[in-house]
Amino acid sequence: MPVFLLRRVLATLPVLVVVALIVFLMLRLAPGDPAAAIVGATGTAEDIARVRADLGLDDPMPVQFVRWAGQMLQGDLGESFFMKQTVVALIAQRIEPTLSLSAMTLVMTILIAVPLGVIAAWRHGGWLDRALMGFSVLGFSIPAFVIGYCLIWLFAMHWQMLPVQGYVRFGDDPSRWLRHLIMPAVTLSIIYVALIARVTRAAVAEAMTEDYIRTARAKGISEVRVLMRHALANAAVPIVTVIGIGVAMLIGGVVVTEAVFAIPGLGQLTVDAVLSRDFPLIQGITLFFSVLYMLINLAVDLSYLLFDPRIRY
Repeated sequence: MPVFLLRRVLATLPVLVVVALIVFLMLRLAPGDPAAAIVGATGTAEDIARVRADLGLDDPMPVQFVRWAGQMLQGDLGESFFMKQTVVALIAQRIEPTLSLSAMTLVMTILIAVPLGVIAAWRHGGWLDRALMGFSVLGFSIPAFVIGYCLIWLFAMHWQMLPVQGYVRFGDDPSRWLRHLIMPAVTLSIIYVALIARVTRAAVAEAMTEDYIRTARAKGISEVRVLMRHALANAAVPIVTVIGIGVAMLIGGVVVTEAVFAIPGLGQLTVDAVLSRDFPLIQGITLFFSVLYMLINLAVDLSYLLFDPRIRY
């Protein structure tokens, strides 16, 4: 196990270098100049040139990349061009809303999708199974921002049950924290419920055809125990895998959802950074999400040991 962990950690280093290089090049090669955005419409060519020199944007791209990589290795992701704060500080300020929304979405998705998929597999070919398939197609077809605006119109504007936008920290008021996150979490979870429920149905339905299921039923074990103890337990590996894959989709969905509901998290910060072409901030957020996703993948790989004792690293 320690050797496996060490190999996985070392394997992430080249991936991070490639991610950093791709993001760096895409930002520099894309049209637009952050110096022009900083000086504004009234700025002269001399003003733009001076700002570019101050920011180090006149240096050759290899020099810029090496300088940024050296700072990154020291734990310094640079300073935002526009907000005049360190990238690490900005991420720390905005991380709570994003983690709260992501955690609530994952918990809500798992609690709904896994039982729904198990029941659909149990009633394979029935009306619930067909309804799940239809919901899966619908969930993948509708963009998250459309779902978000529909929920805002229905629950916030029409019924006035929930706040339209904004965020309240959990430490300030837990009840308002929950009320502000319900609609964004439901918006995100609809897509992932469709994905995870469908994979759960397929995995459990396949497990239900195995000999050990027939043996368990022949022993007189209750159907609930057969489903949960035998079918679901043996179908856990593909379910956990798709949950890990869904985290990557969740990262992209958070960006859109936070913009729709005006949640001051990393997603909204990413949108602001892209619109203003804030190079250090975009690079720092991208690397943060990359490291987070790699850690989640590592946790998923390690969870296989729990669900399937035959797997050894």
